[in-house]
Amino acid sequence: MLRNLILGLSLISVVACGAKPRVDLAEENLQLRPTTQHEVIAKEVANLLENFSYKRVPMNDSISNIVFNNLLEGLDQGKNYLLKSDVEDFQQFKNNFSQDFKAGDLSGAFYIFNKYSDRYLQCLNYALEQVDAKHDFTTEETYTSFREKLDWFTSDAELKDQWRKRVKYDLLNLKLTGADSAKMDLEKHKETLRNRYKNLISQATKTNANDAFQVIMTSFTDAVDPHTTYYNPSFAQAFNESMSNTLEGIGAQLQMENEMVTIKQIIAGGPAFKDKTLQINDRIVAVAQGNGEFVDIIGWRLDAAVAKIKGKKGTVVRLKILPAGAELSTAPKIVTLTREKIVLEEESAKREIKVIKGEDGKNYKVGIINLPKFYIDFDAVRRGDQNYKSTTRDVRLLLDSLKKDGVDAVLMDLRNNGGGSLQEAIELTGLFIDKGPVVQVRDTRNRVQVDSDQDSGVAWDGPFGVMINRFSASASEIFAGAIQDYGRGVVLGSTSYGKGTVQNAVDMSRFISATNKLLIKASGEKDTDTPNGAPEFGQINITMGKFYRVTGSSTQHKGVIPDLSFPTQYSAEKFGESSEPSALPWDQIKPSTFVKVSDLKGITSELNKIHEARMTKSPAYTFLLEDIEEFNKVDSIPSVSLNEVKLKAEREKNRIKNRDRVNKQLSFLGLPAWKEGQPQPKLEYDFVLEESANVLTDYIRLHKK
Repeated sequence: MLRNLILGLSLISVVACGAKPRVDLAEENLQLRPTTQHEVIAKEVANLLENFSYKRVPMNDSISNIVFNNLLEGLDQGKNYLLKSDVEDFQQFKNNFSQDFKAGDLSGAFYIFNKYSDRYLQCLNYALEQVDAKHDFTTEETYTSFREKLDWFTSDAELKDQWRKRVKYDLLNLKLTGADSAKMDLEKHKETLRNRYKNLISQATKTNANDAFQVIMTSFTDAVDPHTTYYNPSFAQAFNESMSNTLEGIGAQLQMENEMVTIKQIIAGGPAFKDKTLQINDRIVAVAQGNGEFVDIIGWRLDAAVAKIKGKKGTVVRLKILPAGAELSTAPKIVTLTREKIVLEEESAKREIKVIKGEDGKNYKVGIINLPKFYIDFDAVRRGDQNYKSTTRDVRLLLDSLKKDGVDAVLMDLRNNGGGSLQEAIELTGLFIDKGPVVQVRDTRNRVQVDSDQDSGVAWDGPFGVMINRFSASASEIFAGAIQDYGRGVVLGSTSYGKGTVQNAVDMSRFISATNKLLIKASGEKDTDTPNGAPEFGQINITMGKFYRVTGSSTQHKGVIPDLSFPTQYSAEKFGESSEPSALPWDQIKPSTFVKVSDLKGITSELNKIHEARMTKSPAYTFLLEDIEEFNKVDSIPSVSLNEVKLKAEREKNRIKNRDRVNKQLSFLGLPAWKEGQPQPKLEYDFVLEESANVLTDYIRLHKK
């Protein structure tokens, strides 16, 4: 049943990227070519997407154009490798990609991949030559690393000039970044850079047909739906391991963006989560083991970078971090973490109590439950274990303990909760409502199933609030939406992610016919990269359903809009489902029959007025607005000065600005100032949580009236 599916925001540690008659790859003297297995799989995936997925997208010119653009963006998003003439040459495949895949023809896609690979190696070899060239750090010129909004290079000379500037910037950056490199001379920096480029070249030469096939298939599935993904055997095994019980490392899911390893999810309970320094979209530019030297990982293959970052429990890793939204001229900060064994089943709900002084001068106890995911031990359930672990069971116990402690209100914190078990989202809602529908699910045949809470009674009937943000997704949105629709509590924060779809993970061997399996075997193209235990033909995570609130409104695309909103730097245009071009649209079906607990429109209107008045006097609110403004300041086409004096002055200005800002916040919290020579102190103050608790005290007073 759909009810028992695992749902969630799928942020996977893979490269995020993405005809005419068959091209003779042999004539082009290109290195990589598709195997018979690749061709069979491409054909079957096209059939699944066209005939069995929720979207059922026809393989036509329109979808082919999107696949083409995805592939180009996935390979060279920053436009640093390909020439305009290359892209014009590729146009011959633009309108036929999906039709070719349907026919099992991958020659056009591999032609593009191989051309890109050639350009990539040419650029890196030229960069290696430029390391020993003379660079004048007194001239007035700038370097633009991310050229997505600019045109492709029109000549080889333009491309080479870009890479001359790249090498010059890398050398200058090594001179100016961190105390450990400031003591080194230019020759030492050159040696560091030579090793970096040699390593990138070495990694590039190890790229194989399976790597190319994964990039190509991702560009294909992303064109249909952002949550439908094909994984080749090794990627499938990595995905399934990430969904299993334990991980060892820092507790973050990583993705490659513009040649930088980027944090895309922080796993609750892990070292990164506990440290609270790392943020989503921070970029890891270098890694050091313990007290060892930093190794630059810019441009590395993701799997190679991850191998440096992961490690055994108890070992220390240091990371150089370029914060999310920060310009290239910003000096990286250093974060030290001790790796742990992360037991995902133990990402349990936790509680705390805050005593808040209300506007009426009285003290109120607000119980806060932090829920990082919607979890359930399915194995224990299948074994018939009566004491299986689940979100609802844990939260019920926490509510009981909060009631014993005499709390006046409860606040459920679902920020950054990417989802989990649909069953748990339904049952958790039942702790706050007395029976009734919670969510509706429409399948590929347009059949609608209404999933309801069947248990009488509630575990908490007092004032209640739910906190969400842009990274609250799927099951979180189902819960928050139901609480809002029933009028059972106030939803606070920022608009949620907008993932209103459900995926099935399916082993591709189910769709490969016996004839095609024999054909693959007869080809003699043995796949030596398939890990033991991995799905032989990979797997596809395919969208098979869509969620709707009890009002009939979809959670897809629009997400859940809070009753009381906080400003956020994560805009809908750049983050969340609405930023995905291939996302399914918002729509509506018939509402379920349900009885509202109360109508909170009047109260929420009053809450907003009180909140806004309080914010005009809040230094913390000012800090939040400044953070958002700074985050969104980055130019649409960011560039950095290659004049040493100017870049050094700019970095010093940013350093002083950051110190002053941190000290203002420390002063507000009554803490000692951050002095020169000391490591940057951690600011644990959670303004959104504190103000949400304040809002609940307002809610208590208004509710009594």
